[in-house]
Amino acid sequence: MIEQQNLIYVGVDLHKQHHTAVIIDCWSKKLGELKFDNKPSAFPLLLKELKKYIKKGLSVVYGLEDVGGYGRGLAVYLKDNRCWVKEVNAKLANARRKSHVTVQKSDSWDAECVAKVLRDELERLPDAQPVDLFWAISQLVTQRKWLANSLTETVKKMHQQISYSYPSYKKFFSEVEGKTALSFWETYPSPYTLKDMSEEVLAAFLRKHSNNGLSHKKANQILTLIDADGETYRDFQDSRDSVVVSQVESARFFQEQLVCIEGKIEHLMQQLGFQLESMTGINVVTAAQLVAEIGDIHRFSSSDKLARFAGIAPVTVGSGNKSRNFKSKQGNRELHDIIKSLAIRQIGVTRTKREPKNAYFYAYYERKIAEGKTKQQAVVCLMRKLVNIIYVMMKKKSAYVMPNTPAQQAG
Repeated sequence: MIEQQNLIYVGVDLHKQHHTAVIIDCWSKKLGELKFDNKPSAFPLLLKELKKYIKKGLSVVYGLEDVGGYGRGLAVYLKDNRCWVKEVNAKLANARRKSHVTVQKSDSWDAECVAKVLRDELERLPDAQPVDLFWAISQLVTQRKWLANSLTETVKKMHQQISYSYPSYKKFFSEVEGKTALSFWETYPSPYTLKDMSEEVLAAFLRKHSNNGLSHKKANQILTLIDADGETYRDFQDSRDSVVVSQVESARFFQEQLVCIEGKIEHLMQQLGFQLESMTGINVVTAAQLVAEIGDIHRFSSSDKLARFAGIAPVTVGSGNKSRNFKSKQGNRELHDIIKSLAIRQIGVTRTKREPKNAYFYAYYERKIAEGKTKQQAVVCLMRKLVNIIYVMMKKKSAYVMPNTPAQQAG
């Protein structure tokens, strides 16, 4: 183990266009500072600058706040050059900056605070491990989330716009953004475009775009509802119709992009060899979300550390001889929400037979309720159990096998 006095600490404040590095020794004495561009051709300047301070017996450790965003390029470069790189939580550096009597804000001071946190928390900070495959999955998951949100917003706007012309539009199709529905709104954005339309012609249109799933019955229903709604034509109807057509085109674009990006996610996930989809409630997208937030599972030595990383492990607060456990509000909240949603899916029941989707977890949840825990507390217990299972599945790349549960315990 390297002694603290034999180390030089480099804290780097990361930005889109440039980085600022501050160099300190084990006594927090500032040795130097360097500002360089955020591009691979400028990274060697940092190593060159460090040579001025590296004497015999001294080693260098680098602390970076963000190794997945603006700082990823630098992290990869340093790791490729066999440098020791640590991830420094931005909250720790921010707390250090605010702990001084006079609070100041500058790139230089931020980098120095990162360096001081690096010095004080060296053994507890995780090593930076920027793996391209995990990073690529993370980028695809982020893009998919944006596309899904954009599709949701577009559909909301479609609901509003279509309701002006078709008050009973919700009775037309089961989904306003379905394939047949989009074709209908695009071709007939308002009842005005259906003027003098016969049931036979509309039925032929529906039959074509629904792969013979809809025909005369649906055509008759739509025309009847339109008549019952009354006249909805208004001035500048063509302009309003163009808005609906534009929204349909946007919705269709987002749907196509989602299919495309989910295919790419599935291709990358296959290279990892995980079998997370074997568990109830996990599809390839959920599996990718877990991998994007967790990264390399081997950086966690136990499931307990993964639970703390996800903010699921309780926080102990004590004073004197008294102590209590409180729900954690720390950790990776994105991962916390993913596991919480997964836990809720585990205790769901089928729509028809009302049978538990996962009998084992459902019985575990019911048992916690019987012990006196609230529903929210029982879900947290389930989340903690899921972390243990996910940890083992990722570490061993094994499939999920549901334990046998007696019928009376499964509900």
